Amino acid sequence: MVNVFREVRRVLKPQATLWLNYGDCYATTPNGRAAEDVVNDDRTFRDKPFSTIGGVFKPKDLCMLPNRLAIALQEDGWWVRSEIVWNKTNPKPESVFDRPASVHEKIWLLTKSDEYFFDVEAIKEPVTGGAHARRKDGQYKPAKGSTKGQNREGTWVETYVPEMRNPRNVWTFNIEGYRGAHFATFPRALAERCLRAGVPMTTCGACGAASDCGGLCSAFQRTPGRVLDPFGGSGTVGVVAEALGLDSTLIELNPEYAEMARQRIYGAPVEEGAAA
Repeated sequence: MVNVFREVRRVLKPQATLWLNYGDCYATTPNGRAAEDVVNDDRTFRDKPFSTIGGVFKPKDLCMLPNRLAIALQEDGWWVRSEIVWNKTNPKPESVFDRPASVHEKIWLLTKSDEYFFDVEAIKEPVTGGAHARRKDGQYKPAKGSTKGQNREGTWVETYVPEMRNPRNVWTFNIEGYRGAHFATFPRALAERCLRAGVPMTTCGACGAASDCGGLCSAFQRTPGRVLDPFGGSGTVGVVAEALGLDSTLIELNPEYAEMARQRIYGAPVEEGAAA
């Protein structure tokens, strides 16, 4: 994975972001089922054709693979900017009696530099009923003993209760099924939030910058933002990118998954050799 994402970092624009969803597993011996036989199951790597016991991993150990991968990518030069928890509201049951059932996965926000594109306005959330009033001028709170709504000098300060708040790092989404898709499918709403936050809707046609860079670049027409998914799977990211008006490039080694993606994105099978 480090080698794969090293190549991803090579082709990303300096202001680009990487959103990585990676499932965890428990160390265990094979149960006789091949991974390709598992479909419509959100629990990644539940059924393994190989043993995951060895080294530091003891039987029944939580392997903590998402965290280990994030640390390895950080050591390889990526900025790890956020650890996001995908809370599943309709997880499939687990037949376990000696630990809590797993109902979440990790999403990592990584970047190739300390300055990058992030549209916080696009993914703001409604506030709860307990939101506090804020000063419109953004200054300090009234001094102790001051009349509510006045500043230290006694002049009136306008306040308001915001309707939206900055996004939190716990995202709640239903599991979304897709008939025929492989077992690692994730919901379109999750992909949409990542794309809205991390991909500009349009970019400079000359340099690819998200902002209006002026000068010679202003003579070029704005072009749709571009998305790269190196593990295209059944095409969820491509479907969402198409709906948002973004360009996308998907890479998928499994021809069956690639055909699923073509059908979902284009609405009909693509002939062999046709452009995807």
